[in-house]
Amino acid sequence: MDRILIRGGNRLSGKLPISGAKNSALTLMPCALLTEEPVTLRNLPRLADVDSFGHLLNQLGCSTQIEGARPEDFGRVMTIRAGKLTATEAPYDIVRKMRASILVLGPLIGRAGEATVSLPGGCAIGNRPIDLHLKALEAIGANLEMAAGYVKATAPGGRLSGGKYTFPIVSVGATENVVMAAVTARGGSIIENAAREPEIVDLCNLLFAMGASISGIGTETLEIEGRDRLHGATYRVMPDRIEAGSYACAAAITGGSLELVGVGIHDMQATVAALIRAGVSVTEKKGNLLVEANGKLGPLTLSTAPYPGFATDMQAQFMAMLCKADGASVLTETIFENRYMHVPELARMGADILVQGRTAVVRGVDRLVGAPVMATDLRASMSLILAGLAAEGETQVQRVYHLDRGYERLEEKLSAVGADIERVGDG
Repeated sequence: MDRILIRGGNRLSGKLPISGAKNSALTLMPCALLTEEPVTLRNLPRLADVDSFGHLLNQLGCSTQIEGARPEDFGRVMTIRAGKLTATEAPYDIVRKMRASILVLGPLIGRAGEATVSLPGGCAIGNRPIDLHLKALEAIGANLEMAAGYVKATAPGGRLSGGKYTFPIVSVGATENVVMAAVTARGGSIIENAAREPEIVDLCNLLFAMGASISGIGTETLEIEGRDRLHGATYRVMPDRIEAGSYACAAAITGGSLELVGVGIHDMQATVAALIRAGVSVTEKKGNLLVEANGKLGPLTLSTAPYPGFATDMQAQFMAMLCKADGASVLTETIFENRYMHVPELARMGADILVQGRTAVVRGVDRLVGAPVMATDLRASMSLILAGLAAEGETQVQRVYHLDRGYERLEEKLSAVGADIERVGDG
């Protein structure tokens, strides 16, 4: 199994390209199930999760054609053709690899009037049930059964009726699923307390380009008029705001200066605001983001929240960065109940972190020391990479398959801006 070796202490400096957003790509790909015409996605990141989702679409009868990157993009171009669906079941052996596979449920019902999908897997960061997905789909006309670890959904008469649903709590995945299902319903649908993440906006914009009728995009109330059919489209995946935030933390923890290419402040305002409060300079520069750290980092008090609040997907990276801050920081995780599994690994490197329930107190230390550490989930993996960049000596990060799910060409990108980092195999 591969490991990543980091010899820390180097100041990062230079330009670092930001890839297409993983969380958006995995939402845009299933939209191809809604039409017989081809859907082409540009700026698609080269990630294990994207490959897995492509295999899942192949199982359902889609063809996927991949081309190289265009000059203005960093990722690949994928054309998905779902001219005729040959299956409506997403099997366990694929779905168990990543939670995002549940996102074929909505479009399959919308296109074929039925879907059978295994309960999802993914990172072990806490209990993430799909009850909100099911309640929302039921509210717009789906009949649901659960048996032997599968969800079977059908649309009476082969087509959903449409309806109204108010989410009791904000759910990104459930919002995505019900929107994809509703765009081909017989009637209209109103989704209240919908998630407002930029990735939701990206999804709605692609569906709009395919002929869907959606109003209220970017707000908590989405109104959808069902269409008899959607057509194909070509669409560019938005830049990855979580990747950008992660590399911004890399600049901060190493006292460096990175120009993050292809991303702006708009979609990551909470991350940028937190960096500035910690004493990091963040400015827009010709469509890029310039992140500069001079002097000691200051402590922060942060609480994760749905967008536009501070993203749970940035909590682990900020925790690593704040291990080098001057003072005590307080982080509260409100989204997932088991997202501090990186804390014991950071402690092995000399971090001073006390966890009480969903709150972690991080006391900055003068030095981190390299050590063998074990990645437990995607964002935790990145927190260990960040700590390794600032640590004295060598850090070995094991289970790097987590990183491959969400960070494209990580070693290549970091090496190009001054990091001493490499991937090695056990053999």
